[in-house]
Amino acid sequence: MFKNLHFSPKIKMSHYSIENQDDQHVVTINWEVNKSQLELMHQKISQPPQLLSESAGRSSCCIFRVPQSFINVNGRSYEPQIVSIGPYHHGKDHVKMIEEHKWRFLGTLLKRTEEKGLNLEDYLKVIQPLEMRARECYSEAILLDRDEFVEMLVLDGCFIIELFRKFGGVVPVEKDDPLISMSWIYPFFLRDLIRLENQIPFFILQSLFEFTKMPGEESTPSLAKLALTFFNYTLQRPNEVLENFGNLEGKHLLDFLRSSYIFIDEENPKKRRNSPTHVIQCISKLRRAGIKLKPRKEETFLAIKFNRGFIEMPTITIDDFMSSFLINCVAYEQCHVDCSKHMTTYATLLDCLVNTYKDVEYLCDCNIIENYFGTDGEVATFINNLGKDVMFDIDECYLLELFNKVNDYYKSSWHVHWASFKYTYFSSPWSFISALAALILLVLAVLQALYAILGYVNPPS
Repeated sequence: MFKNLHFSPKIKMSHYSIENQDDQHVVTINWEVNKSQLELMHQKISQPPQLLSESAGRSSCCIFRVPQSFINVNGRSYEPQIVSIGPYHHGKDHVKMIEEHKWRFLGTLLKRTEEKGLNLEDYLKVIQPLEMRARECYSEAILLDRDEFVEMLVLDGCFIIELFRKFGGVVPVEKDDPLISMSWIYPFFLRDLIRLENQIPFFILQSLFEFTKMPGEESTPSLAKLALTFFNYTLQRPNEVLENFGNLEGKHLLDFLRSSYIFIDEENPKKRRNSPTHVIQCISKLRRAGIKLKPRKEETFLAIKFNRGFIEMPTITIDDFMSSFLINCVAYEQCHVDCSKHMTTYATLLDCLVNTYKDVEYLCDCNIIENYFGTDGEVATFINNLGKDVMFDIDECYLLELFNKVNDYYKSSWHVHWASFKYTYFSSPWSFISALAALILLVLAVLQALYAILGYVNPPS
């Protein structure tokens, strides 16, 4: 190897030479340095980022362009289909139809708030002081100027608020409103409003919501309650569960809805061990070790326990909305610098349990999964893709104790041998009948041998 390298910039690239000095290799390299190239490089170093925003690494940054590796796996799951919210997909052709309805909703809201003496300029003045704070929420530099950016926030924010108020029964719905009357649109709204690339900050929504409240509406539902009601048409959670989140906030709608599923288990804190923690085997292998699944009733599907050989999991309905929700939650947790990894951990657990469609079939039979997504094979593919290319610290995840307990049980030898015996001989009626027939033949053979021995020892007189 060369031990000493001497670089000598010259006007033009000429040659390099290798000399031997005291048994040491000395390499002198002479090459050209182009001055215009140097100036261009200095300009690129000094100029601010054009794609990545300066706040991209801060905790305030919460709305991201999804990494290409996730898009390669999950396709267009992160971008809107019919309605654009925020700057990333603003103005694209396929969302222009709903763009016209946004202005209609804003006009209806302005007409209603005229009684308070408010006009469009007042709406803009409410959001203008929040402009820089809102820009810092985006990982990508926003090329819209101040007026365009504030206009977009007001238009998109008022559209979402009016949509929630109409579905929540707070304001009347215009006769034959196509966005309300055409049933096919609502499922697209549900999915588009929780896509990671399709968000505006929650504090913008909250500011506009409070600003546009009419006199006498102090007793009406909060923004959080209206948002949960809007999404609950598909999630079907009990009203008493929604009541617990009447004052819930979030970074944006995706984070808000995600936070309504997050819980803190203070009774069972995580206990790290000296030995490394490992993920668990698929359910087919766990069953051979005597580990089974059992449904449990909880407010959130994240509340999972392991008790005496049973993994107790709340039922989760996997359909088009839930699949989109989980995909975007995992991407959000992977991108945000200061975010818990609950959904990522849950996705990893499902990915561990499911290898093939047979594993999904068993989860459905145990009422852990309600499948409205497709075939068992399609659900298995979705779950496997959900946990692909994700990173999380298993020693810091909320299911640390579960992973440890399941692995300890799985490695217990007598559990494995006894469970394997039951799985082999008693898993179906036919295997049980075969085992019983073999046992009867064995007993008869033993009795025959015993009688033969007794006849030889004590022959009849």
